[in-house]
Amino acid sequence: MKHPVDLHVGQRVRQRRWLFGMTQQQLAEKVGIKFQQIQKYETGTNRISASRLWDISEAMDVPVTFFSEGLGEIDDDKAQKKNILEDKEALDLVRCYYAIPEHQRKRLFDLARVLSDAA
Repeated sequence: MKHPVDLHVGQRVRQRRWLFGMTQQQLAEKVGIKFQQIQKYETGTNRISASRLWDISEAMDVPVTFFSEGLGEIDDDKAQKKNILEDKEALDLVRCYYAIPEHQRKRLFDLARVLSDAA
């Protein structure tokens, strides 16, 4: 059985990688490992050692503590629930949203709010 902490840290790696628009292969090359290992880390199948986590944090330009944010809130039930930031489509949408110029982004946000209220 996968440990909830390993799942959480792996999910944080995946989230950051998606936000960067980085593939598993690109991250693996930066860290000096095979992409299959990144897959195992992201799914919580393999635990990430402290030194490897340091390498990953350097490759993705975040402090090591980024991967442990939210750990105090973890329990077995929460580990099983899907977080919206685990959804690749949602992360792609966020990345695209912030690529839009600010004045257009506000208008898009207002439109999304109206559509969601109508749904």
